[in-house]
Amino acid sequence: MEIKKIESIIEAILFTMGDSVEASRIAKVIEQDTATTKKIIRNMMIRYEEEDRGIRILELEDSYQMCTKKEMYEYLIQIAKQPRRYHLTDVVLETLSIIAYKQPVTRLEIEKIRGVKSDHAVNKLIEYDLITEVGRLDAPGRPILFGTTEEFLRRFSVQSVDELPKIAPEKMEDFKAEVEDEMQLKLDLE
Repeated sequence: MEIKKIESIIEAILFTMGDSVEASRIAKVIEQDTATTKKIIRNMMIRYEEEDRGIRILELEDSYQMCTKKEMYEYLIQIAKQPRRYHLTDVVLETLSIIAYKQPVTRLEIEKIRGVKSDHAVNKLIEYDLITEVGRLDAPGRPILFGTTEEFLRRFSVQSVDELPKIAPEKMEDFKAEVEDEMQLKLDLE
């Protein structure tokens, strides 16, 4: 198959599916190995950027998804119903950070780290499709384990959680000390 035909097939698959599609599945359809398929898609991604197209291809771990460029949002809302905007409060963002860095994590572990109930924040994150249930802990009560979703990767423009900024060990010690001080203050007030 010639490259133009292969690219057309990939484009049709990504456009039609809407959601992300694993590179291995695309490779089977175009009868190429996964490494070659990834190279073809990356070349398409570069060309889309160079041509300043209104669409782009996102890489999400070992999957790809076609989407509209962020810069086109203002034009889209003139045609389409305005998409819902989510407001991430400090509490919700703090909870999301804990889940992103500690995943898979239970609600109890989140609450232990935050020092307060986190039901509302966890429910909001599920509603926003930024986290999801990824399993159950093999412990009494079988608590739910939470992890981030592909939507999280899209919203924060990262290919995988490995791309999240690393927290320096000395900064972690500062955070721990801050939390311990807050917990002690809370106990003193009670």
